[in-house]
Amino acid sequence: MFNENHLEQFLNQSNYDIRLPNNARWIDQKCTPDVVCIIADCILNYIESSQKTTFLTKEIWNSDYAKEISDIFSKPDVSSSNAQNEYDKFFQQPMELLSYSGLLLKQKQGNQNLYTVQNIELLEYIARRERNCLNFLTHYITKVLKDSGIYTHFESFFSTPNANTFSQLKGQFESFMIQHTAINTEIECRRIFTKVLNPLSFVLRNYGTERGRLSPQKITYDQLMYNRLNFRDLYSNKPKDVTRNEYEPTVPEKLKLEKFWKYNSSKAKKLLRAFNDEFRNRISEHEDDLANCEATHIHHIFPEAMYPAISGTVENLIALTPSQHLNRAHPLGKTQEINKEYQYLLLISKMKSIEANLSQSTIPQIYDFNQFREVLAVGLDQPQIHAIPDLDFASMTTAIEHYFQ
Repeated sequence: MFNENHLEQFLNQSNYDIRLPNNARWIDQKCTPDVVCIIADCILNYIESSQKTTFLTKEIWNSDYAKEISDIFSKPDVSSSNAQNEYDKFFQQPMELLSYSGLLLKQKQGNQNLYTVQNIELLEYIARRERNCLNFLTHYITKVLKDSGIYTHFESFFSTPNANTFSQLKGQFESFMIQHTAINTEIECRRIFTKVLNPLSFVLRNYGTERGRLSPQKITYDQLMYNRLNFRDLYSNKPKDVTRNEYEPTVPEKLKLEKFWKYNSSKAKKLLRAFNDEFRNRISEHEDDLANCEATHIHHIFPEAMYPAISGTVENLIALTPSQHLNRAHPLGKTQEINKEYQYLLLISKMKSIEANLSQSTIPQIYDFNQFREVLAVGLDQPQIHAIPDLDFASMTTAIEHYFQ
């Protein structure tokens, strides 16, 4: 399975100096983690179903996955005439980025771009989950900036983030892009500046840009995404005496997110199953008397129907044997019911799986502590869990035990 070492090796093979090809399309407005991730998934789905590694842009956007894109991002139907230009950018810009990185080889076929996949493992890695895609983007952006000789400007800003250093960095970036690429306006530079700075700011837990100015707070994960309401925002106006579960169905925006949740749930199950098969010999993540065969079932610890917003996080999934899943997790095989005592045990076992995975360097790290924190905060309806420090598994254990007492 592709990991960060493979990513570094891939990026180190190329010189991404913008000054050499004068290519301004190494990144663009729609090159956000969620968009690039889902376009990579569309490409992967297309080549798996067609058995072809070469394709035109329109072959991807006309695929069955285009319908998913339309629903997930709440855009007009891809077949409508007034959406053609928008969707061309939506697919084309991430493909241009993947081409500049060397993942795709771009060739001209008449007036169309013909792409060929050069590294299927990296494509799978990017398509697997948004966090992987963000990791790819931050490493890629950093390499481009370093190869282009302008990363030091960003380092100066990150060391002392304030209005003056921000203005200086923005001006330096605009001057560089106008001088060395076909971009000839500051406005166009500013459109992509956000996509360059903010992913780095998030990873470095630093300030970035918001509405063209220095962000008032450190950049959050949600701010990196394309035109999408994050599920945590759904509850910003929740009455204090109403639980998340009671409030969630009343939120109109939920309809826009249901497709996205379902899509991510399917992807997360696929990821955990592949990881458990390859690196854990298909062994159940929970040890008990029913862990006596292969773990072929993937179970939502917090039920998908009740907690759709966290259904697509691998931290909320656990690999179990069929008997564990249908006889213990769900009493008498009733999948709409949850055994609360077993749910507690599964959470503890899942936390151990996450801790073990994050402490190893020889296998891919598929988990994210912040995501697990989010799963518990939402699943247990305990917002204070967000305050638990990174990798403080002891405090996570205490929070779980306190809830189930």
